Amino acid sequence: MKTIWWIRRDLRLGDNLTLQAASREAQVLPVFILDPRLLTGTPARRQAFLFNGLQTLAADLQMRGSNLVIRRGDPAKILAELIADSGAQTVFAEEDFTPYAVQRDKAIAEQLPLTLIQRQLVHHPMAVLKSNGQPYTIYTPFSKTWKSIMPGSLHPTPAPDTISTIPGITSDPIPARSTEQLFPAGEAEANKRLTSFLDERIYDYGENRNRLDIDGTSALSPYLHFGMLGLRSAVDYARQAISVSHNEESRKSSQTWLNELIWREFYIHILYHFPHVQKNSFRTQYDQIQWRNDPDEFEAWKQGQTGYPVVDAAMRQMLATGWMHNRARMIVASFLVKDLLIDWRWGEHWFMQNLLDGDVAANNGGWQWTAGTGTDAAPYFRIFNPLLQSKKFDPQGVYIKKWVPELAHLDANIIHAPWEKNITLANYPEPVVDHKFARQRTLEAYKNARS
Repeated sequence: MKTIWWIRRDLRLGDNLTLQAASREAQVLPVFILDPRLLTGTPARRQAFLFNGLQTLAADLQMRGSNLVIRRGDPAKILAELIADSGAQTVFAEEDFTPYAVQRDKAIAEQLPLTLIQRQLVHHPMAVLKSNGQPYTIYTPFSKTWKSIMPGSLHPTPAPDTISTIPGITSDPIPARSTEQLFPAGEAEANKRLTSFLDERIYDYGENRNRLDIDGTSALSPYLHFGMLGLRSAVDYARQAISVSHNEESRKSSQTWLNELIWREFYIHILYHFPHVQKNSFRTQYDQIQWRNDPDEFEAWKQGQTGYPVVDAAMRQMLATGWMHNRARMIVASFLVKDLLIDWRWGEHWFMQNLLDGDVAANNGGWQWTAGTGTDAAPYFRIFNPLLQSKKFDPQGVYIKKWVPELAHLDANIIHAPWEKNITLANYPEPVVDHKFARQRTLEAYKNARS
């Protein structure tokens, strides 16, 4: 028997049930299709990370006597051609849950022998429902049900030693790779980072995850997005860490990381059940907000020139590296929406244009949470004070000094808000808005939309 393993967001050989199903008693053809409809909206930085990951995957396959076939074009057309050329009887693919993927796979399954394997998530979106059969829209009850139906073990499996592959199928070249120092791509790097996090930081995660000046997070999101690390594997390791925690504090820290992984799955479920959130507010009354949408202020926010040091540091971090600390993401999102009164969709789109881990579900969920327009959303009247956030989570200004070097000479009691000390800096802007004034303006805008 011959099969095709259609690789999408599962760029790994370990814990890959789709690969196992495709290669069971069969010759398998590993295929990745560069879909122009997806690549067109993918920024160069994220494309480069993907291409680097494909290079690494190709090398891993070659070590096992296999090879990776790359094709560019419409997936339905490419798969039909490969079936004809290879004699494959079926196509196996890991199920994906974005609106585009659902529609694409439904159309292909009507034409070709496509078998979808649920391995991207711990639970399929149709498996975590209320007693009335409706999806959860609040995280806490979702999380409780999610945990209650989780199997005793997720049984992550190692990569196969050999992969019998259909010979004679030509491949397009993988686009040229670039050098990425901060986030090298690939399954081995993902596992290396996971091990480092589990060994060194998970038991302090609850305390340190919000600190901007401390390396307290896992920073695994780019690898989870492309499936270089499986979400199920991460969850399994989180549960193991909980079970061997040596005290209550470390147990809670491990549990906090598990909860963050569940948040990721929650947002995928939300997008699956409510695809309209990709373009509109989940809470429809907030589509009536009268946004200011000042283009000059938006540009200042994008470039890290707002005059609020912690906001500018975070935006510059993203521009420079393609990644931003999660606490910083909440701070800058709140500032854009609640201080500048700019539509959250503008910020969501800018993040997707720049983030290495840009994920439509997680990004949309995070922005709507901060904007107060989503499902399990922060109340609309919860508005982050950027100065308090800065002083609490970067008390000595270490994060600010790294990304806003023109402020590096300032003391910790000045750096968070130089204007409060009447310090004028020739090479750093004055604040674009007064937070106290902006807060009241936003409260009125939200109240008007609600009424």
